[in-house]
Parts: sequence; structure tokens; C-alpha cells
Amino acid sequence: MFPEPIQKRSWLAQNLYRVALPVALIIWLLPLFAVMLTALRPAGDINAGNYWGMPSDILWYENFAEVIFNSEVGPYMINSIKITVPTMLGAVGIACLTGYALAVYRFKLNLFVFFMFIAGNFVPFQILMVPVRDLTIQLGLFNSMWGLVLFHVAFQAGFCTLFMRNFIKALPYDLIEAARIDGAAEWTIFSRIVLPLMRPAIAALCVLIFTFIWNDFFWATVLIQSEADMPVTGGLKALNGQWVARWHLVSAGSIIAALPPVFMFFAMQKHFIAGLTLGATKG
Repeated sequence: MFPEPIQKRSWLAQNLYRVALPVALIIWLLPLFAVMLTALRPAGDINAGNYWGMPSDILWYENFAEVIFNSEVGPYMINSIKITVPTMLGAVGIACLTGYALAVYRFKLNLFVFFMFIAGNFVPFQILMVPVRDLTIQLGLFNSMWGLVLFHVAFQAGFCTLFMRNFIKALPYDLIEAARIDGAAEWTIFSRIVLPLMRPAIAALCVLIFTFIWNDFFWATVLIQSEADMPVTGGLKALNGQWVARWHLVSAGSIIAALPPVFMFFAMQKHFIAGLTLGATKG
């Protein structure tokens, strides 16, 4: 039996959890509910200033149809795909190689190189805005999707390397040593032995990076000015008129733009959870 103070703390923690969880869930869902409610409003409610009250009418598909068929959201989403997919493949591909090197090879600067990858994640975005913009202008990559892709790959490589390196460190090293004793080349060890074991981590990392880059607004508006190359997060502002704020269409477009990361998560859910929880129960 536990001492009485421990039992009281356990009872108190359980009850606090039962109360705090629904409250936190409601607070988290309120903005989503507000966006959904606005997406169902008619334009008259927005013009009359009815932003928070109940809609005068529920438009289940009119606003969404307006966004899909009579706006540039489709091309914006294609631009987001052109930016997000190459970034995801590039960052995860580089992280697989660098994570393997830092986890398996032992050399003097191993820890220093690893810290250099991590250090970039602690630099605030706002500090990098001006030098990154100037660099892309000097390289002729400003206002282009490839410039945004290259920046995202470089910046996300640190987090991805940290993730992959720690994952590979948890794998049994005896497999690599046995393959070396059998005369396998390093590339064969990586591609035939380690890479198949990394599939859960790769899936989890792909979901995370896809979501990060798809939802990026800051760098999309800093490095791209042309409407033709703008991703959907930056292009949604075009749904507003010149003189009238059409928040019902912006909200409907935001919901449509949020669907690809949701589909990506559910498609990779099994591998995503396995990648995040592998090793959690190891002593």
C-alpha cells in the first residue's frame, strides 16, 4: 500500500487531469470552431459586422464552391505542393545520411558537428529574415519557389538530423558490426540494413516536415512576392476584395488548405505513431 500522502496526490492529480483535459480541448477547438462557423456564413453577415454571433443562414457548400471554382486557391495549392514535397524529400533524405554518419561513425568532431546542426534550430526566424532575403537576391533565387525550397531544406536539416541521429542510435549496433565483418560495404550496410529499419522514423519525419512547410506563412511572404508562385498560406489573402474583407471566403479557403496535412497524417498514422514511440519503453 502506498502511504496516505501519495494516495492523496494521486487522487488529486487524476481529478485535475479529468477537469483540465476537457477545458484544454475546448480552448484548443474554439478557434477551429470559429473559423468553421465563419466559413458557413453568408456575405451579408460579414458586411453587417456579424462576426461572432450565429449565422443568419448556413451555407454548407456555396462558400466552398466559390473558393474552389472562382478563385486562385487551386493554383496556390499546386504551388504549395511544388514547395512542400521537394522540401520534405530533400530534408529527410539529407537527414538520413547525416543522421547515419553522426550515429555510426566515431570521429573527433562528431559531437561538434552534431551541435552545429542543433544550433540552427535555436535561431529566431526574425533574425534571419534580412540576411536570408539578401542572400537569395544575390543568388538570383528571390521571388522563386526553388529559393524557398532550398532555404527550407537547409533550415529543416538540423531538426531532421537530430531526429534521425537519435533514432539510429537506438538501433542495435551489432547488426552493423556483423555486416562489416561479413565484408559488406558501407553503402550496402546503410541501404540494405539500416534504411529499412528507419521506415517508421522516415514516415514520422515526413508527416512533421510536410505539416511545417505546408503551414509556413512567414517565409512564404518574405521570399516570394509574385502571386504566380505564392503558396496557399500566402495566397489566401487574395480572397479578400480590395475594399471589402470577405472573411467567409478566407475561412472556407483556410479549411480547404488545411486538408492535405490532415490527409497526410491519417495516411501515415500507423508509421507516424510507431516512429515517435519506438524506444520509449526501452530501459
